Amino acid sequence: MLTDHYELTMLQAALRSGAAHRRAVFEVFARRLPHGRRYGVVAGTGRVMDALAEFRFGEQELAFLRERHVVDEPTLDFLAGYRFSGNVHGYGEGECYFPGSPIMVVDGTFAEAVLLETVILSILNHDSAVASAASRMVHAAGGRPIIEMGSRRTHEYAAVAAARAAYLAGFASTSNLMAGHAYGVPTAGTSAHAFTLLHASEYEAFQAQIDSLGTGTTLLVDTYDVAKAVRTAVELAGPGLGAVRIDSGDLAVAAHEVRRLLDGLGATRTRIVVTSDLDEYAIAALAAAPVDGYGVGTSVVTGSGAPTAAMVYKLVAREDDEGVLRPVAKRSVGKPSKGGRKTAFRALEDGVAAAELVTTEPGAATPEGARPLLRALVREGEIVGHEPLATARERHLASVAELPVLAHQLSQGDPVIPTVFS
Repeated sequence: MLTDHYELTMLQAALRSGAAHRRAVFEVFARRLPHGRRYGVVAGTGRVMDALAEFRFGEQELAFLRERHVVDEPTLDFLAGYRFSGNVHGYGEGECYFPGSPIMVVDGTFAEAVLLETVILSILNHDSAVASAASRMVHAAGGRPIIEMGSRRTHEYAAVAAARAAYLAGFASTSNLMAGHAYGVPTAGTSAHAFTLLHASEYEAFQAQIDSLGTGTTLLVDTYDVAKAVRTAVELAGPGLGAVRIDSGDLAVAAHEVRRLLDGLGATRTRIVVTSDLDEYAIAALAAAPVDGYGVGTSVVTGSGAPTAAMVYKLVAREDDEGVLRPVAKRSVGKPSKGGRKTAFRALEDGVAAAELVTTEPGAATPEGARPLLRALVREGEIVGHEPLATARERHLASVAELPVLAHQLSQGDPVIPTVFS
């Protein structure tokens, strides 16, 4: 039922016209990158495959559709036996993408493929938006770890998907336990201001936390007076205190002051973690500050101002009456698409990405100095593209590493490489 009403009414009309069982090819792509960004990151592919494996219409769903008169009985009969039996190819999860990149190619009958539009776009648009923002934040952090902590700023299930996408793009951990349970994302967290306020004094709160979690814990030091809290923290935990967290104020100024205090008290290895509405720009501004880690919430789970990747799912080829697959394309003003099933390659010059090469030539060979981007995800209805999240994380590191240096500028600009169609 994770689909739109009109997917089913299209199915009904196509079944009646006899076109429903024609072969059709749909592609997912983005016409542009959001907010003038230089590259995007594909995320959610693994979740798409999970959703596809469970995409069924059971008795309760069919009863709902019948009671609401959404579709007729022949359509309900078709839905009762729905199983996707086609093929899906796509960019590897974690791969960078650019405008026009055929991020996912769905090949099957029109009836089977059209029903997947909404669920595929729901997943890819959300997860890719989060991963694209997270990737920029990771680069801005310059190797300092980031914890994802935005669960309370989004829908409860979106929070789990966001934690997965952020980890894929290089975040070190998440505060979300379900992401740890479902996807193996490392989880972390210690305490909030409420824990300090619960106790009669900061001294008692810190002592309770240390007694419970050990001296390697992270103490939140900005509930009252930061300098006093730092002194109390070191007094109780000693120089082995793991970290302190600062969650308010001018973070750069506070970090320098806290570092000076910690070093003066002998806690030279105690780390400083900062939080408080951080995004990639705030993280970049803290590059010169003595900060050892970041916590990012709202900005990452909302795509740092771009909560969708603006991907679309368009029919690019259909079988004609003679059984020949013909290119089709939308020609409306402002929303054109390019017909024909596509294959994509990343052209490289001395190991640096130079262009996205997209061709409709059947069976096109990999051009010299390029690498193929599409991989098999589903073959004749069987999911074949599952891989560990760690593999997607490694792929992202490699994909970002081959981008030109300009890709990482935070100022608005054009995609860092062109998309060339042939």
